[in-house]
Amino acid sequence: MAKPDFTIARLGDMSIASPVTLSTVTGDYVANYTEDDEHILYDINATSSQTSVAFDRSQLLEKAGPRPKIHFTPAETHAGIVTCGGLCPGLNDVIRAIVMCLAYDYGVSKITGFRFGYRGLLPELGHEPVALAPHVVKDIHKLGGTILGAARGYGKHTAEMVDTLVARGVNILFAIGGDGTQRGALEISRRISERGLDIAVIGLPKTIDNDLSYVQQSFGFQTSVEKAVDAVRTAHTEAYDAINGIGLVKVMGRQAGFIAAETTMAASDVNFVLVPEVPFELDGDNGFLAHLEHRIRRRAHAVVLVSEGAGQDLLDETNKTDASGNLLLSDIGLFLKLRIGEFFRKKETEVNLKYIDPSYIIRGAPANAYDSVYCQRLGTNAVHAAMAGKTAMVISMMHNYLVHVPMAMTVSTKNRIDPDGSLWRDVITATGQPMLMINGNSR
Repeated sequence: MAKPDFTIARLGDMSIASPVTLSTVTGDYVANYTEDDEHILYDINATSSQTSVAFDRSQLLEKAGPRPKIHFTPAETHAGIVTCGGLCPGLNDVIRAIVMCLAYDYGVSKITGFRFGYRGLLPELGHEPVALAPHVVKDIHKLGGTILGAARGYGKHTAEMVDTLVARGVNILFAIGGDGTQRGALEISRRISERGLDIAVIGLPKTIDNDLSYVQQSFGFQTSVEKAVDAVRTAHTEAYDAINGIGLVKVMGRQAGFIAAETTMAASDVNFVLVPEVPFELDGDNGFLAHLEHRIRRRAHAVVLVSEGAGQDLLDETNKTDASGNLLLSDIGLFLKLRIGEFFRKKETEVNLKYIDPSYIIRGAPANAYDSVYCQRLGTNAVHAAMAGKTAMVISMMHNYLVHVPMAMTVSTKNRIDPDGSLWRDVITATGQPMLMINGNSR
């Protein structure tokens, strides 16, 4: 496997003194600038047999933060913001943080919000942009969703989008979104580079599924877990108070089961969690249904939590895609509801099954305190990177440090649960379910 290259692209020299007044002295009680030679390690694993390790600079993550010299002249800077894909807690918080930092820290007065994702960068679709300023965004962090609207698709119309940026005089674009958004932003930055334009493109990691590579955690994830916990606790109450009650909850997670995994540990009421990364069978002595029956006979209630992308091999493929090109999944929640009911009817066992799908309630919720803080820091540091002329990069958190990661790295693969890792081990401990529910494997 090739070593990651964390080299960050830069538009040109940083020769303009930053209007952000900070210190270069440690211990003077004044916050310091971040220099370009400040880095952290990506791979922090070590063994006692290692005595010394040498690192090439390309293998180190560049720390985020305000630089003492910047690339863009604030008075001449025009920044654009776009929110793409589905809704996610924290979108308004990020927009607010970007606008406030641009206006108050750097004195940038021209900020444009492009509406409904990348569609807003295509004039022929008729979505007029909106002017953003501190007085416009001062209270939006209290609201769910995004004041700019969000939509999928049109990420491949990059030549036309660059034309729009040039026509409007935009020299910084903040692209807030997940995997598809960052792929589009990367292609926009490549078009900009081919044309020799002085436009920075900075990504901010928005995906409830928490599946962007080289991003410790995407914003909105913690809020999603918190809201999912409420659904699980409701399901547990329904199950516990019924005769042979079963609470079935489906949460988001197309290819990664992080919401389900962390909700399981936070709620402590889940007996079975099904995620895309770990296969399972329904029938047979070691299948899910047999273990569910054993749980019902032993404890007379059960809570099952399933990610939307789990068990897709058990269902018929839809062969359809959404506007972003993502394969539309078959509904594993409704499928399990049907199969569980059929199974216990054949066993002539009365069960009371309640199915809860809180997906869109979670997506549209305002950010909780954790995510609000995280979004504030992501937005602010995205501005610092952009004003310094960094481009084709995403603001990320790694080992609790805010860092710069090349867009090409964040979309190179998907972040997924490692079934051999400690997170899944702790999930199994929390549920008490078998390691694998596959016949021929009784672990």
